[in-house]
Amino acid sequence: MAEQQAEKGSIQVIERMMSLLDVLADMPGPVSLKLLAQRTGLHPSTAHRILAVMTGAALVERHEVGTYALGIRLLELGNIVKSRINIRQVALPYMQQLHELIGEAVNLGIRHEDEIIYVERTSSGCSLVRVVYLVGGRAPLHLTSLGKLFLAADGLAEVRAYAKRTSLPGKTPHSLTRLDALERELDKIRRHELAYDNEEAEIGLRCIAAPVCNDEGRLVAGLSISAPSDRYNPDWVTPIKATASQISRALGYRQQLRK
Repeated sequence: MAEQQAEKGSIQVIERMMSLLDVLADMPGPVSLKLLAQRTGLHPSTAHRILAVMTGAALVERHEVGTYALGIRLLELGNIVKSRINIRQVALPYMQQLHELIGEAVNLGIRHEDEIIYVERTSSGCSLVRVVYLVGGRAPLHLTSLGKLFLAADGLAEVRAYAKRTSLPGKTPHSLTRLDALERELDKIRRHELAYDNEEAEIGLRCIAAPVCNDEGRLVAGLSISAPSDRYNPDWVTPIKATASQISRALGYRQQLRK
């Protein structure tokens, strides 16, 4: 009985600690003990005792004026968590949900220099096997919907440098092999936050891709749906955007509201 009561008390302390951290995270600056107690519903003496322990662990910092703020230890722990995040593992459950919804292959790609690398894929049972979309496969940025997302995130000078380095080789009659055509395509991607591959990497295959961003708002991956041209559905715009946004949020991205 005594052991159960001790366990219950420990859980209660943890819950109170979390409530204090939540209030501190919501406030733009240091917070007084009085306000913390009001916002959490804790008695000031209880809040003070818990804050003292948290201050000793550097989870909270106490200022000379008697106010409190989040401590440096949280930043250290956050950086450790961030360094251990595996984009592929985070994205896979969302990719599988999207695959079940549409019944076509869903791909996750990251950039490596001038190529896109496919790091995860949910296979479609009714699609032909296409080597470029196998996990570990690579393709030039300008030939794929995923790669175009990364080029669109580049500045004009960087895109032109890419074109000069690679000479924009084509694989099909639909490939974008001219810089002016590529630049027009990238401008559309920036405006709509969607990229397309209209049989540019392979005849008979179409793709649509949306960006995946990290907690800093930086593009770190692309999510795409690929399907034979006769099964391509323009209504995939909504689910691909929604799924990419879910993955971004799982990585810590919080989109700023536009004024």
